[in-house]
Amino acid sequence: MKLVIVESPTKSEVISRFLGKDYKVIASEGHIRDLSTSGKGGLGIVVEEDFRPLWTIPTKKRKLVALLSNEAKKSEEVILATDPDREGEAISWHLAEVLNLPVDKTKRVTFEEITRDVVLESVNNPRTIDVELVHAQEARRMEDRIVGFKLSTLLQRKIGLKSAGRVQSAALRLIVDRQEEIDNYESKKQEYWTIDVAIKIGNRTYRAALTKVDGEPIAKKIDELNKNATNISSKQYADALLARIPQELTVTNVTGTKGVKTYPAFPFTTSTMQQLAYSKFGFSNAKTQSLAQRLFEGNNAEHIGLITYLRTDSTRISPHFYEKHAVPYIKERFGDNYVGVLRASKKTEGEQGAHEAIRPTGTHRTPEVVAKYVTPDEAKLYRLIYCRALASTMAPKVSDSSRIILEGNGLEFVLTGSKTVFPGFMAIYGEFEDDDEVSLPDIQEGETFPVDSKKGEQKFTKANPPYNEASIVKTMEENGIGRPSTYATTVETLIKRKYISAKRGVLTPTETGKKCISFLESYFPDVVDLTYTADMEDKLDKIADSELGFLAAMTDFYEKFNASYEAAKAKAERENGELTGELCPECGKPLVRKRNKQGFEFTGCSGWPECKYIKKEPAKKVGMDCPDCGAPLIFKKSKKGSTFIGCSNFPKCKYTASSIKDVGAEKEVAPKKEYSKLDIVKPCPKCGGSLVVKKGKRAEFLGCTNYPKCHYHEWLNQKGKKK
Repeated sequence: MKLVIVESPTKSEVISRFLGKDYKVIASEGHIRDLSTSGKGGLGIVVEEDFRPLWTIPTKKRKLVALLSNEAKKSEEVILATDPDREGEAISWHLAEVLNLPVDKTKRVTFEEITRDVVLESVNNPRTIDVELVHAQEARRMEDRIVGFKLSTLLQRKIGLKSAGRVQSAALRLIVDRQEEIDNYESKKQEYWTIDVAIKIGNRTYRAALTKVDGEPIAKKIDELNKNATNISSKQYADALLARIPQELTVTNVTGTKGVKTYPAFPFTTSTMQQLAYSKFGFSNAKTQSLAQRLFEGNNAEHIGLITYLRTDSTRISPHFYEKHAVPYIKERFGDNYVGVLRASKKTEGEQGAHEAIRPTGTHRTPEVVAKYVTPDEAKLYRLIYCRALASTMAPKVSDSSRIILEGNGLEFVLTGSKTVFPGFMAIYGEFEDDDEVSLPDIQEGETFPVDSKKGEQKFTKANPPYNEASIVKTMEENGIGRPSTYATTVETLIKRKYISAKRGVLTPTETGKKCISFLESYFPDVVDLTYTADMEDKLDKIADSELGFLAAMTDFYEKFNASYEAAKAKAERENGELTGELCPECGKPLVRKRNKQGFEFTGCSGWPECKYIKKEPAKKVGMDCPDCGAPLIFKKSKKGSTFIGCSNFPKCKYTASSIKDVGAEKEVAPKKEYSKLDIVKPCPKCGGSLVVKKGKRAEFLGCTNYPKCHYHEWLNQKGKKK
C-alpha cells in the first residue's frame, strides 16, 4: 500500500477514487508545524544562530501527525502531494522532516487540476522536494513573524493598538492615503459644464456632444475664458453657448473605419477573478476564493475538479487545453471562423508564472451542466471562469465605426457610433460585457437635421473613489504587495482588526487604522513604503530561483528592520490617551481615555503604571427589571468583548440574558444525567448522596450526583489534592 498525503480532506476523497485500492490518501489539513512562541522575544527564531527556526507541532495537530507517522511506517512508499505553490512545498518539507522521510528521495507530486488524467500523470512522473522553494517560504514566514511580533509589541506598548503585519500595513497605507486624498479634495474640485443636443434622424433620436467653439476645443476655450475674464462664470458661459445653438445642424464631415478588431481579455488570474466576481456579483474576495477552492477540489456530484489551480498570477493557457478542448468545442458550437489563436500576454514584473491561468478542466462540463450539482453562487463563478477562458481562445469581435460632425453658428458637435459585423468571442462572453453600441444610419455630408432638444449639465471634477474589495486587490497587484494567495486574507485581517470598515464593499479606514499608519510612517517608513513589500517578494523569488542565499537575505532584512525597531523603541513616547478634564482621586494626576489590548475603551490614570486607578464606568440600563429579583437590568461585556444583559444586583443575583428579546424567556435546562448502581463508587460524606467518576477539563475525579447543590469532590490522580 502506498500513502499519498494531500492538504484538503475533500481533495483526498476525490484523488482516492482516481488512484484506486493500491493507494491510501490522507489530508494533512494544511501546515503540521509552525514557528513556536518560545525563545528571545517569543519569535521562535534563534537569530544569533543564523536564524535557526524553532518549529513546533500545534496541540490540535498532534493526533493527526501521530496518525500520519503510523501510516507512513506501514506504507511501502510515501508520496507528498500538497498544493503546487510555495506554501505547499513547505508543507511537504515539514511532513518529510516530521515523518523521518529522506527529503532528497521522497516523491513529490503536484496537481494543477483534480482530474483523473492529470492525477495519474503526476503520480507517474514525480520529482523531489524543491528545497530552495522551501527556503523562500521559510524566509517569508520568519520575516512576517519578526515584523508582526515586534511591531505589535510596540503598537500595544506605545499607542494601545493590537497588531500590525508586513503586507497588511502596506495595504492599509493605500486605503488611508486614498481616504485622505478624498477628504482633502473638496477645496480642489473644479466646476465644468458639458453640453449636448438631441438630433432626430428618421424615427430615432441621437445625442451629439459639443466639442468645438469657433474652431477651438471647448475645454480650451473655457479655460482661456476663465483665465482672462474672471467675472464670467462657467455657468454664464454655458448659458451663452446654449443660446447660440441653432434650430438646425448641418453634417460637415462623415468618416468611418471598417473592420475594427476588439480582442478578448486574457483568462483569469487570482486578482482579475476576484475583481470581476466583485464587480458582477458583489462577492467579497474571501467568498470568491472559497467558491473557487470548492470548484478546484471537486466538491460536487461528479467528484472531479472543475477548474485549475486558483492561486496564480499567470494568464497562460496550455497548448494541450487549447488544441484538445477549446478548438474542438468552438468549432462544434460556433464554427471554424470563431477559433482564435493562443495568445500570450507580456510577463509583468514580479509574476511567477508557475501555474496556468484559471480555466475549466474540460469544455464538455458547460455552465448549464455544472449548475445542476453545485450551489447557485458556485455556478455563477464557474460560468464566469468558463466563458472568460473559452472567450480568450476565440476570434476577435469585428465592427465598423462611424463619426459624424455637425455644425451650426460656429459650434461643432460630434456623433459616434459602431456596428458589429462579426461577434467573435462575444458569442460566448457577451453577457459579461457592457453593450453601449450605437448603430448610426447612412448619413451624407450636407444633410441638415433639426435640434430636438439641448442640455447643459453642471459637473465637478472628482477625487479618485474610495477603494473597494476589487480595486484594492488590483492596486496591490500593480504595486507587488502580496501574492495571489494573500490578497483575500489581507483585506479580511484589516477588517477583523477594525483598521478598516467594509460597508457594501467600500473600504474606509477607521480612526484606529489612521492612528496605526501615522505611527508606522513616523518610525517605520520602510514598512509602509509601497516598494518595501514588493522588494521583499522579489528577494523571496530570488531565493526560490537560487539567485540569493537564505542567510544573506535574512541578515540584510533583519539588520535594517531591527535598527528601526530599536530607534522607535527609544524615541516613541507612550501615548497616555485623551484627557478627560478629571483628576485621579488616588494620586491627583489627570485622567485619560485609553484603549486596552482587547480594543475596549476605559478611563484611567495618566500616571500608570505607578498609579493603577481605573474609573468605574456607569452601567447602561436596559430599561427592564430582572425577572428573578426585580432589580434593574444592565448591559455588560464579557471578557471576550461580547455584550450581554445581566442583573445589577450581581453577585447576589446571577440572572443573565443574551439579548433583550430573551429577557424573561424560560431557559432550557439540560436534563440531569442518570447514574446506575454500577456507576456509584461510594457514598458522599457531605450530603449522603453518591460519588461517581466524572471528567474534568484536565483529569477525572469523584463527584457528587447531587451537584450543583453539593460541590463535594475527590481527585483521582495522586498529584491532586483531596478536598
